[in-house]
Amino acid sequence: MKKVSLRAIMAALAIVTISTAFTACGNNESIGNTETSGLITLAGSTALQPLADQSGRKFSEKYPNALINVQGGGSGTGIRLVYEGTAEIGNSDVYAEKKLDKEKAKELVDHKVCAIGFAVVVSNDVKIDSLTKSQIQDIFSGKITNWKEVGGENQKIEVFHRSKGSGTRAAFKDTVMGGIEENDAVGQIQDSNGAVEKSMESTKGSISYLALSALTSDTAKKNIRTLKIEGIEATKEKITTGEYPFWSYEHMYTKGEAKDLTKTFLDYMVSDENKPIVEKMGYIPISDMKIK
Repeated sequence: MKKVSLRAIMAALAIVTISTAFTACGNNESIGNTETSGLITLAGSTALQPLADQSGRKFSEKYPNALINVQGGGSGTGIRLVYEGTAEIGNSDVYAEKKLDKEKAKELVDHKVCAIGFAVVVSNDVKIDSLTKSQIQDIFSGKITNWKEVGGENQKIEVFHRSKGSGTRAAFKDTVMGGIEENDAVGQIQDSNGAVEKSMESTKGSISYLALSALTSDTAKKNIRTLKIEGIEATKEKITTGEYPFWSYEHMYTKGEAKDLTKTFLDYMVSDENKPIVEKMGYIPISDMKIK
């Protein structure tokens, strides 16, 4: 009698085990599915950070067992951390070769997730609408120190630079500064888009450069104005055609080919599902770019 009872118990347990296995296999969000569950860390570009953060939250709503940890630190930091294996994804405003030894950079795989426009910005009290590249170069290198030298009022120019590890700074150097280094001895250095925006709000006569995505808040719109470069406004239309110079692709680097949850998230970043978030937050979907 005891043997019969034992067989019955074992059979019941087998049925429960098989049932559980089928349930898990039928649920794409199960803990056992490495494509839609687990933890991945993104680090790097503060210009891309707001989009990565928002997209990560939406992704986790869709896949509750997936956690997307988004950190800043600058493009150089992101590329270094993904190469070292500390982060699954390194966010960058520039190509890895700009921040990493070329041989090491070859080990990373580039995933372009969107494009981003930047703008030279001034505090609202500055009465200037446009600057030439040459004027911008002279201001950030310290040759021009008063707004009257470029058609403004007799007022000292307060310059805010980004730190040397910043991808935004690298993009600025490549596209606007003509390869000329900024003079850090002139003005102050800030380590993020947010820090630049906050500093400019309380500093008259200030100038810097910011991602357009950082200029969507009511506070930024109230206290900061974008300048035209060579008379060309920083608009999506001008960026997608390449007419406006100050923009870059946003990269998410992986060390080797992306797999499992990392690949699923990268696919989500460029999906039609995520496109409305990309546009709403001031970025440009890859599919909208008319130039390469």
